Amino acid sequence: MSRKVAQIALSLALPLVLLVGALVTPAGAAQAVRLQYRTSAPGATTAQAEPWFKLFNDGTTTIPLNQVVIRYYLTGTETYRFACSWAVVSCSTVTGRFVRQSGADQYLEVGFTSGALAPGANTGDLQLRFYRADWQSFTQSDDYSYGPGTAYANWDKVTVHVNGALAWGKPHGTEPTPTITPTGPGSTGVLFDDFTYSGPSDPLLAQRGWTVRSNSGGPGVPGATWSPSAVSFPGGLLTLDSTTNGTASGTVQAELSTANRKFFEGTYGARVRFTDAPTSGPDGEHVVQTFFTITPLRFNLDPDYGELDFEYLPNGGWGEPSNILYTTSWETYQGEPWQAVNTHTEERASFAGWHDLVIQVSGGRIRYYVDGRLFADHGDIYYPETPMWIMFNQWFIDLQAATGTRTYRQQVDWLYYSKNEVVPPADVVSRVGALRAAGTAFRDTVPNS
Repeated sequence: MSRKVAQIALSLALPLVLLVGALVTPAGAAQAVRLQYRTSAPGATTAQAEPWFKLFNDGTTTIPLNQVVIRYYLTGTETYRFACSWAVVSCSTVTGRFVRQSGADQYLEVGFTSGALAPGANTGDLQLRFYRADWQSFTQSDDYSYGPGTAYANWDKVTVHVNGALAWGKPHGTEPTPTITPTGPGSTGVLFDDFTYSGPSDPLLAQRGWTVRSNSGGPGVPGATWSPSAVSFPGGLLTLDSTTNGTASGTVQAELSTANRKFFEGTYGARVRFTDAPTSGPDGEHVVQTFFTITPLRFNLDPDYGELDFEYLPNGGWGEPSNILYTTSWETYQGEPWQAVNTHTEERASFAGWHDLVIQVSGGRIRYYVDGRLFADHGDIYYPETPMWIMFNQWFIDLQAATGTRTYRQQVDWLYYSKNEVVPPADVVSRVGALRAAGTAFRDTVPNS
């Protein structure tokens, strides 16, 4: 599992006309939206397109930005990646995704997670860019929305929609045929396991598609051991016991992984017990307790890499002084020199105890839930592209100057996955209850990819 680099958020003072909060537009109120465009990459052929926007509210009513989407129309079926270089409203509130249209066209749809635009105000610069996933140069002069102008001007070849209604511009092409993501029964495969095994050498583990890690390597302390002896199943609980005596040779980490990479869109759920203190020995190690999905990194900055993480750090680490829970969605990374392309959401609090963790992957969005509460909503370039493994592991970021052997424990009660189905967190728990009530200890109907 890849290491994480702490991200530094740049706080920008917003103009007073940008009101942050959930606002409601009264029915029938007058609102008029206008968009200005310029490009900072005017060449007909480019390594990356750089459309910049300013959105104006010429009406009399405040517009919640989470009701607004901007569409920039492209020609061709290439796969692109979106990025926000800088924005007055903060890039952390700006989203982007590519939507296929009928035929060989598509559009970049830019949205907002928060903020509001008051009458007479504008968003200021939205400095955006996109590039081919393979980093090849491309022709942008044939894109409907492209213009070579390097100074802001009204531009109606880019559209603005408010609450789903066209508010500015002239659309291009035809809308894609809507795809329906099933939200009830209709899964195309289910994996359920309540971890009823005798130990790490139980032959059922391999028969049911599990691998107990024994090979060396990252993440964690260089030179540490990944040992099957650190994995056990007392009382039907997957138990990961990671131990260190303060030396690399005396450090043992634990991991259980699916053997097949066949998990992609759908709903992932697990009941996980995080702990703040070791079961024995002095406290204070920077330990990471996890539930995640991942693909292999074939080469540096591989665009098909994917990783979706729950990571709990009971004693901090990565520059954090105390307990913190991260949810992190990865586009890709590079090992040396280190470069991370990810987005994360975190809460600085103790999460010791049992928690129902759910990840929904559907429609370009990744939603993380903790005990039924929406914890994070990610997407855009961070949405996975290829099937993944499911893993649980517990490892040490580094070693502290303490004496004596200390052991940290993470446990998992059950795992549930439904392929191509968005399952509400409460329904995940009720489905697991029904499986157990029927005496089902294991089920795997997920087809191999």
